[in-house]
Amino acid sequence: MRRYVIPAPDLRRRTILFAALGALPIARAFARTPFPERPVGIVVPYNVGVGPDVVARSLAERLSRQWGQAVVVDNKPGASGIVAFAEVRRVAPDGHTLFVADTATLAVNPLLNEALPYDPVRDIVPLTMLFRATFVVLVGGSSRFASIRELLDAARRARDSVSYGSLGNGHATHVAIESMARAADVRMLHVPFKEAGALLSAVAAGDVDFTTFGMNTVSGLVASGKLRPLAAAARKRLAGYPALPTLFEAGGPDVEMRPWAAMVAVAGTPELIIQQLHGDIVAALTSAEVRA
Repeated sequence: MRRYVIPAPDLRRRTILFAALGALPIARAFARTPFPERPVGIVVPYNVGVGPDVVARSLAERLSRQWGQAVVVDNKPGASGIVAFAEVRRVAPDGHTLFVADTATLAVNPLLNEALPYDPVRDIVPLTMLFRATFVVLVGGSSRFASIRELLDAARRARDSVSYGSLGNGHATHVAIESMARAADVRMLHVPFKEAGALLSAVAAGDVDFTTFGMNTVSGLVASGKLRPLAAAARKRLAGYPALPTLFEAGGPDVEMRPWAAMVAVAGTPELIIQQLHGDIVAALTSAEVRA
């Protein structure tokens, strides 16, 4: 069985950069630089409430206490991260402005746009991965579809008769569902949204048939019955939801949908600051309050 996986960055261009993450020392064997000297901003390319924003805010709270400086999350949604990353070349390379990067900003946008206002290789320096998630296929609580098999069968009977919502062309939610559709050899109607709240409300109301998100983003809506998960796009069932089948178990294609996010700094940031940022962020990510 052929396995489809959500696209990752071009390994020939990105492997060296991200492999370097493991080589950055976490221990404080070097002299501390006077950093940060003022408030630090974390630019998130999406609206409040989605996975990257939730992690960034938890991280900001921890780092603010550790550094004794305000750490402010700045949401700049639009064009699958292009709006936010257009700022990369405009900010000082001093570590006081960080960016949350993801599948769209580093992997997909360069493939879909010939004239990006940033270069994902030359303009940024990777600090650390923030998370890898697993997407879950979600329908409204009163959806006509009781299973993935029913959803795909309906899509096979009539092209574009089944609709799905995403957070825009090139976003991980778009790429993931298109990967599933192509693997299942079906054509579905894509309905892009600008922000997660409107998308999830549309699915809950039945205006759009389905979407995909990580459970950490939609757990409240699932618990309330407004959304219903059909399957997890993973090789194994989710530990926290053992009754939820994998996509393949539920009658879908053997597709993994694993979005990820990373923290990056602006190219040209001094190496000592890069090392401190890496160590401090990794320490914060492994703390109990952020992991929770």
